[in-house]
Amino acid sequence: MTENSQQQHSAPTTELPTQYAPAEVEETLYERWVDRGYFTADAKSEKPPYTIVIPPPNVTGALHLGHAFQVTLMDALTRRKRMQGFETLWLPGMDHAGIATQNKVEQQLAEEGKSRQDIGRAAFVEKTWQWKDEYGGRILGQLRRLGAGLDWSRERFTMDEGLSRAVQKIFKDLYDDELIYRAERIINWCPRCLTAISDIEVDYQDDDGELVSLKYGEGDETVVVATTRVETMLGDTAVAVHPDDERYAHLIGKRIKLPLTDRTIPVVADTHVDPEFGTGAVKVTPAHDPNDFAIGQRHDLETLTIMDERAVITVPGPFQGLDRFEARSAIVAALREQGRIVAEKRPYVHSVGHCSRCKTTIEPRLSLQWWVKVETLAKAAGDAVRDGEVALHPKDMEKRYFDWVDNLNDWCISRQLWWGHRIPVWYGPEGQVVCVGPDDEAPGTEAEGWTQDEDVLDTWFSSGLWPFSTLGWPEETEDLAKFYPTDVLLTGHDIIFFWVVRMMMFGLYAMDGEIPFKTVALTGLVRDEFGKKMSKSNPNAVDPIDWMNAYGSDAVRFTLARGANPGADVPIGEDWVQASRNFANKIWNATRFALMNGATIEGPLPEPSEMTATDRWILSRLNKTVAEVDAFYDDYQFAKLSDALYHYAWDEVFDWYVELSKTTFMAGGEPAKVSGRVLGEVLDVTLRLLHPIVPFVTETLWTTLTGRESVVIADWPKDSGFRDEAAEREIATVQQVVVEVRRFKAEQGLKAGQRVPARLTLDGTALAPHEPAIRQLLKLQPEGEDFSAAATLPVAGAEVALDLSGAIDVAAERKRLAKDLAAAEKDKAQAEGKLGNEKFLGKAPEKVVDGIRARLAKADEDIARIQAQLERLPQA
Repeated sequence: MTENSQQQHSAPTTELPTQYAPAEVEETLYERWVDRGYFTADAKSEKPPYTIVIPPPNVTGALHLGHAFQVTLMDALTRRKRMQGFETLWLPGMDHAGIATQNKVEQQLAEEGKSRQDIGRAAFVEKTWQWKDEYGGRILGQLRRLGAGLDWSRERFTMDEGLSRAVQKIFKDLYDDELIYRAERIINWCPRCLTAISDIEVDYQDDDGELVSLKYGEGDETVVVATTRVETMLGDTAVAVHPDDERYAHLIGKRIKLPLTDRTIPVVADTHVDPEFGTGAVKVTPAHDPNDFAIGQRHDLETLTIMDERAVITVPGPFQGLDRFEARSAIVAALREQGRIVAEKRPYVHSVGHCSRCKTTIEPRLSLQWWVKVETLAKAAGDAVRDGEVALHPKDMEKRYFDWVDNLNDWCISRQLWWGHRIPVWYGPEGQVVCVGPDDEAPGTEAEGWTQDEDVLDTWFSSGLWPFSTLGWPEETEDLAKFYPTDVLLTGHDIIFFWVVRMMMFGLYAMDGEIPFKTVALTGLVRDEFGKKMSKSNPNAVDPIDWMNAYGSDAVRFTLARGANPGADVPIGEDWVQASRNFANKIWNATRFALMNGATIEGPLPEPSEMTATDRWILSRLNKTVAEVDAFYDDYQFAKLSDALYHYAWDEVFDWYVELSKTTFMAGGEPAKVSGRVLGEVLDVTLRLLHPIVPFVTETLWTTLTGRESVVIADWPKDSGFRDEAAEREIATVQQVVVEVRRFKAEQGLKAGQRVPARLTLDGTALAPHEPAIRQLLKLQPEGEDFSAAATLPVAGAEVALDLSGAIDVAAERKRLAKDLAAAEKDKAQAEGKLGNEKFLGKAPEKVVDGIRARLAKADEDIARIQAQLERLPQA
C-alpha cells in the first residue's frame, strides 16, 4: 500500500489552515496540474492505454448538472487508471450543434433587422465561425472549474479541418458502397427552423387538441374517419380499412367523394388498420404522415403535398395561404356547414411533437432527403453486443438496445441548414451526380453548370465518428494506433439510440470491424431532490457553478458520484451538497489533527506485533475497503464505492480510529509512534482512494502529509492482503460498549459530553486494554469514594456501572417515562380492540388493517423500551 511513484519530494509539513477554503485552492491546483502535463497522454508510451472520449457538448452550451454528473464519473475513471499506471487519454471537444448554433446567429441577425438570406450563405457561415470563436466553448472553461482532467492539447471540434476530412471520407465510402442514397420520405419538419430534424430533436408533450370525426362519401358509400389534423384531409388520397372488416367489404376497391374537393379517393384494404379502434376506417395522407406514407407505398397511392415549408396551405381554393392552424378551424367550419361533422371532442389531450429548439409543432412532411441505409450497419452494431465484444452496463439495458437497433429505420442525414458539413455531392448540367472525397477536386465550376448540394449533414453524422475521427482517422496516426478502440463510453441512457448506435455503426464500418469502445456505461438523468426533471422552465433548475461557488467543486462532485447507481436517475438537492461539503471539512480536520499528533508516512509499517489491536483493526478494514472500492469501480458502481469510502473515512477512520487512538497519542512513547505511522498510512491510502472523486481537497492534504509532488500521479492503492479478524471482532466489541452506553445516556436525557462517574468491570475480557479509550469516548469519570451505582449495564461480557446522582432528576424522569408508557399502552389497547373486532375487519380495506397492525407492533416496541429504561433507573 506504499507510494512507489517517482515524484519530487520535499519535507512534509504539519501546517494546515484551520479551515478548508475551496475557492482559495481549486483554480491554482487545476492550472498546476495542466501546466505540469499530468493530463497529457503520450502516444509513444509503453504503458497500456486507457481511453475515454468525452461526449462532445454543444458549442452553444453551458455546464448543467447533467454534464457535471457524467464528467465527474469520467474524471474518476481516468484519474484512477492514471494512478494504476495506464497511459490515460481523456479527449475533450465540442459539437458544432448545427441547428442550435444557426439559431443563435440568426437571432443576432434579426436584432440587426436582417436574415441569413439577406447576407448570403458564405457571409452567414463566416459570421457563425465568428460567433463560435467569441461565444462558443464556455462549457469547456466550466469543465476546468469542475476539475476535469482532460488532455487539452488534443481538444477537437466537429468542424475542424481533420474531422471535416473524416466526415467527407466516410460519406464517400458509404456512397460508393451504396449505403447512402437520396429519396423522398416522411421526415420531422420544423416550419420555423425550415429543416428536417432528428428524432432526438423532437420533444413530445401532451397538448389540448380536438378529435373530429368526418363523414366521407355519400349514401351507402359513406365512411366515418377521425383525425386531430383536419387540415390534412386536403391531401387524402385514400381511406383504408382492414381486409377482414365486413362493415366495409362492399366498399373495398370503390372510390368515394372527398369533401371540400372535386376529387374521389379509393377505399383500400390494409392489415395496418386496427378494426377495433374507432370506426375501423382511417384517412390516408401519404405526404403528411409516416404510417400513411407506408400504406401509400403498398397501394401505389398518389402523394399530395398540401403545405409549403412554413406549413402554409398551398392547395388552390378557399384555404390557400392559410397557416395550418388557421386552416384547421376554417375547414372544420366548412365541413360543419355541409353536415360532414359527425362528432367533435375537445379538448382532446394527445401527444404532439415539438421542435426542441424553438418549440414549434413539428409537421410530418414528405421531402427529398439523403439517407443512410442502415440494415447491414445496424446488424453489425447489434452483433457486437450479442457476441460480447461490447459490454453494456447495466446489462439490463441490452433489451432496450436490441429493441432499437434490430428495428432501426433508414436514417435521414440531410438538414436544410447553412451551418454544418455540406453534403459533398455535385450535380452537373447533364444530370450527373458526383460524390467528392476529401482528396478529390470538384467536378466542375458553377459557370460550367455544376452546383453542390445545398444541404448539410445531421450533427449526429459527424459526432458518430467521434471515437476515431478525434484520434486522426482517416490518417494512420500514432494516436489512432495507440488509443483506439477506446475503453469506455460513459453517457446517459437517453441517447443510447441516437448517438451510441451511430458510433457503433460507423466505428465498425470505418475501422474494418473494430469496435469503437469496449464498454458502454449508461447513466441516468439528474433530477431534483423530489425526483422531478430539472428544466430551465421550472424553478428547480440549478446552475452547478453556483453550488461550486458556495460549497466547492469537491462537494458537488461527491454528491453526484454518491447518487450514481448504474442506469438509474440521480436525485440531488442542495442539502446533500452541504453534507458533502461537511465531509470535505471532516477530511480536512481529521488530517490536521493527525499531522499535529505525529502522523507520518516515513519508514516501513511496524510489525503487527508492535501494533495495538486498534491499529491492526483499522489496517484490516483499510485493505478490505481497497478491495471493495476496486470491485465497485470495475462494475461502474459509483454510488456504492462513494458510500463505502464515506463510511470508512468518516465512521471508521475519523469517528473511531482517531478517537480510540487519542489516549495513545496523549500517553506518548513508542506506542504513539507506532500509531502515528499507522495513522499516516491510513490517511495516505484513504486520500488516494478518495482522490478520483474529490481531487482538490485530497491533493492539498496528501501533498502536505507526504511532502510529495502530487496525488494525481501517485500509485493507486493495492490490497496488501493484511487481515486481522480477531482485531476486528475486538474493536467491534469496544464499539458495542460505547454505542450501548451512549444510547443509555441519551435515554436518560444526558448530553453527549456530560461527564458521569462510572465503574468499568472489564477484567477477563478483550475490553480491558481499551478502558482509557472507552472512558475518553464516553466521558466517564473515575469512581470516587461516594460512588453509588444507579444503573448497571451488562454489555459484551462486561459491566458498566454509572453513578447518575446529580446528573438527572430521577423522580422527574420516572414521571416522564410513566406518562410515555401510559400513552403507548393506550395505543396498544386501541389497536388490539380494532384488530379483535371481526365486523371492523370485514369492512376495512387491507391497507387500513395493515396500518393498525403496524401501530400495534410500534406500541409493543415502545412499551418494552420504556419499561427497560424504568428498570435501569435508580429508585427515587
